[in-house]
Amino acid sequence: MLVANTDWYLFNFRLSLARQLKRQGFEPVMVSPRGRHVPLLQREGLRWIEWELGRQSLTPWSELKSLLMLTSIYRREKPVLAHHFTTKAVAYGSLAANLSTVPAVVNNITGLGYMFIRQDFRSWAVRQVIKALYRLALTHPNCATIFENPADKEYFLSQGLARGLRVWLIEGVGVDVDYFSPLPEPPGPIAIVLPARLLWDKGVGTFVEAAQLLRLKTGARFALVGAPDPGNPGTVDRATLERWVKEGAVEWWGWQVEMKNAYSRCHIVALPSAYGEGVPTVLLEAAACGRPVVASNIPGCRQVVVEGETGLLVPPGDAPALAAALARLVQDGAMRKRMGEAGRRVAVERFTDSKINSATLQVYQHLLGRGA
Repeated sequence: MLVANTDWYLFNFRLSLARQLKRQGFEPVMVSPRGRHVPLLQREGLRWIEWELGRQSLTPWSELKSLLMLTSIYRREKPVLAHHFTTKAVAYGSLAANLSTVPAVVNNITGLGYMFIRQDFRSWAVRQVIKALYRLALTHPNCATIFENPADKEYFLSQGLARGLRVWLIEGVGVDVDYFSPLPEPPGPIAIVLPARLLWDKGVGTFVEAAQLLRLKTGARFALVGAPDPGNPGTVDRATLERWVKEGAVEWWGWQVEMKNAYSRCHIVALPSAYGEGVPTVLLEAAACGRPVVASNIPGCRQVVVEGETGLLVPPGDAPALAAALARLVQDGAMRKRMGEAGRRVAVERFTDSKINSATLQVYQHLLGRGA
């Protein structure tokens, strides 16, 4: 069972894993709240089970209800292994697995999340609760914890949230390098895109500020690719997006079903996240398509971007530095070509989805026995 707090996470980031599990003779079952991606999962021939969960809810009764519902699902379905993604799924899924005697549990830490990053009192208080849940949840007798970057792994170990003998480092979800293949640069003005959920934490404000600094000087186009995430308190509201578009600061291409189409329309990809990432899939996709990238110099992004070779790293939240890095690429077509080709090589050598999925299956085999 693959369990997450949204169906879009399972579809966008774990569909490849589900396909490989089917080829290996497992029956992957997807578990999440209901959303618009459920029909897409079912179209793939995957069974999906609804799990009622509020992403922002902290009401004790509603949280207990979610935990008991997932426990009921596990008792009814009797999975041989439960694989959890995202904070609440990891915490509640592990507790539910303990209560229902699921034989094996895998927990993916896909990034620390905004509650671990923000320094206000509410975030600090919630962080203490989440830490306590993690310490309780990660005590399953046959449990593995997968981290996407070394910084997150070291944080969990230093805080006593995970046990050293049960942790693995698997860099992201990988990328289909056959589908995301090298693309020629489109004609016309240089286009720079930020493809992500439209959250302040993803550096959307920094990107817009850099666009305002560069747009008239270079003639480049700047576009946001994605949609607001109402379930996240850090979302950019629609009115702000529409104001930016009306002012001419950026274009807004919206949510894209086929991300390859967005990469085909651009020359450069930017991800100026304000805080740490797991391993950003959009950077892997961009690299596989031969696009140079500019990203924040933070954990996760550093796993993908080799400074000066596949792209450029800039301090988080520094719009002038982001603008300067983008200007270098706008003005130097040879640099864009060289970095794009280098990024493609890195994607093929280190980050193919087949390699990442095979590493994940090795964790499954470790927990279930080689006979699995």
